[in-house]
Amino acid sequence: MRVLATEPALELIAQLQAKYGAVLFHQSGGCCDGSAPMCYPVGDYLLSPDDVKLGEIGGAEFYMSPSQFEYWKHTQLIIDVVEGIGGMFSLENGTGKRFLTRSRLFTEAETAVLGL
Repeated sequence: MRVLATEPALELIAQLQAKYGAVLFHQSGGCCDGSAPMCYPVGDYLLSPDDVKLGEIGGAEFYMSPSQFEYWKHTQLIIDVVEGIGGMFSLENGTGKRFLTRSRLFTEAETAVLGL
């Protein structure tokens, strides 16, 4: 799995889905909100046809740009939640919590399965 979520992240995703309906994630590449997983209502964020889908967490699809994928393709992303202020455009803003991306390098065996 290229992306997974901790239990606290899954709980926050469920809360956001209950409030906003279907959501998706896009890994921000910097700019206003730094490098953070951003959560949006489905349809409010326009995906590029080139964006790479890494998988799903809590029923929410997770994407990143092709250039970021080139940089991150050797890592598994682990979406977590910490106390703090969420990204200004991300749905968790105002909850007192924010999503955070942790990562680990794939093992040699995992890399072989992924064909990297």
